[in-house]
Parts: sequence; structure tokens; C-alpha cells
Amino acid sequence: MPTERAERRLAAILSADVAGYSRLMGADESGTLRQLKAHRRALVDPKIDHHRGRIVKTTGDGVLVEFTSVVDAVGCAVEIQRGMAERNVNVPEDKRIEFRVGINVGDIVIDGGDIFGDGVNLAARLEALAEPGGICVSGRVQEDTVGRLPLSFEDRGEQHVKNIARPVHVYALGPKTIAELPSLNRDEASLWEPRRGFTLPSPSYS
Repeated sequence: MPTERAERRLAAILSADVAGYSRLMGADESGTLRQLKAHRRALVDPKIDHHRGRIVKTTGDGVLVEFTSVVDAVGCAVEIQRGMAERNVNVPEDKRIEFRVGINVGDIVIDGGDIFGDGVNLAARLEALAEPGGICVSGRVQEDTVGRLPLSFEDRGEQHVKNIARPVHVYALGPKTIAELPSLNRDEASLWEPRRGFTLPSPSYS
């Protein structure tokens, strides 16, 4: 009997979690959960849907999202981080929910509705390197947004991250940089042309 081969495809993977989640939960469990649900309902989930992402899974304070477009993944992350900054304006600093976001492009393995592989693992490592309210991306992501989004990433050089064999070239957008960016909303077509529909190839192997 032939062995079934795993389905693979190239994807942009966004990994996000809440900075200082354990501290926030320790100080006010019910209030933190209430805030997090409100942020997801009003901002995070609608932005993911608007930028055509697929929520693969949520893990308490974290979310893993798959995109077929690098531009959509980065644009979504920027809009979420800017939206969170606005929602936190009147919230005491020690009670703010702030996301850290990592984005990578890589080969993924599909198992049912879940995804696995080094591409996913690296997105999680990049997330851990991001500032609260900030975004870290791999070199491939940075290259694929040049000329497509009006971004100026900070070059953090090559870094060794846990369980990834080779050094990773990391680029970052800090909270201050994100706040100063023009809107990346897809409805403002001038920021998405001329290659608005740029999408990753999605080969499938069975």
C-alpha cells in the first residue's frame, strides 16, 4: 500500500502573543480575559478576516494565522498593532494588553486544520524577539514587502534562535515606527498598487 505523503505549501505565517500575559493574569484574571476577548472581537479577528488570513489556532494569549500573501500578513499585523495602541490610550500602562508579532514565509506541513514545520517555528521565534506593540519579520518577509508597502524596517542582523539550525536575519518595526506609518488599509488602493494581488505560490503534494 503506498504511503500517503503530507500536504505541503508555501505560506506567510503570523504568530502573536500577549506580552507579560502571566503578570496580567496574576493581577486580574477576569479583567484580563475580558479585555483580551474584547480586543479580539472588535479588532484582531476582523483585521485578520479583512486581510484574508486563516486563524489556524488560538492558545490562551496567542494566535497563529496563515496567509497566502506576505503583503496581507504584514499589513494585517501593522493595522492590529496600530489599533491596539489606540485602544490602550486611556488604559493604565500596567493593565495594557500589548501584542508581540512575528511573521515568516516558509514551507508548512498541513495536518487537518493545523500547520507545522520550520516555517511555523521560526514565526514563533520572531514573535519572541518583538517588542510589546512591535513586529519582527524574517529577511524573506522584508524582501517581499519592498516596493509593496511603505515600511522602513530596522535591521537587527543575523540572530541565532532556539531550535532553528541556521542564523536568521531579523528585521523589526517598533511601536513608535508603527504609530508614524500611513494607513495600510486595503481599501486605500494607492498603497497596494501596482502589485496589489501579490500572492505566494501554493503548491500541494499528495
